[in-house]
Amino acid sequence: MLELNAINSFYGKAHVLNDLSFAAERGQVVALLGRNGAGKTTTMKSIMQLVRPKTGTVTFQGHNITGLASHKVAKMGLGYVPEERRIFTDLTVLENLEVGRQPPREGTVTWTQDMLFDLFPNLAERRDNRGKALSGGEQQMLTIARTLMGNPSFVLLDEPSEGIAPVIVEQMVRVIQQLKADGLTVLLSEQNLHFARAVADTTVIIESGSQKFTGTLDELNAHPEIRDAYLSV
Repeated sequence: MLELNAINSFYGKAHVLNDLSFAAERGQVVALLGRNGAGKTTTMKSIMQLVRPKTGTVTFQGHNITGLASHKVAKMGLGYVPEERRIFTDLTVLENLEVGRQPPREGTVTWTQDMLFDLFPNLAERRDNRGKALSGGEQQMLTIARTLMGNPSFVLLDEPSEGIAPVIVEQMVRVIQQLKADGLTVLLSEQNLHFARAVADTTVIIESGSQKFTGTLDELNAHPEIRDAYLSV
């Protein structure tokens, strides 16, 4: 469904992604793992064309999207949940959801506010609260919910468990499992291996922008030397 082929991305003269290649199949949860600064966020931004790869291609559902405007990439069904959350703090939960609304998309779930409130009960209780009154975990939930209002077929989640309470992390696990059950494909950027193990079908480990491992969690568990080399603090 999504394929990166020999992606090289830069910030100015800094070479951040080095011939990065991997694929995500329809209905999978793929965990992109690596330490801080490994290039996970740049990978997400390169997929969304917020950072334009200098060489290589990004293919989504058979279409080469390299070089497209980011809003056109989003309209094709790629939903991006950035690490920074970026909710509208002066708008209510309901208003934030309305900002993300897009027309129904063939072959994908058409999300409604009620469906999202079933998925995120915390938001249902605070639907009339402004974004700035929410906790960090609730803001993360709202960012995901707003993205789902765009009815994506593929969701990119950048560090969804970072900086939130363990009880909210467990809710995030259930949310991702539900998205997979609903047929969405998910690319999850994470440092939290425990979180990744709870949701991922396969993993891609990167270090200094280069791919170091691709395989299932069982395959990763069979190679503790890889885990220790690239994921240990």
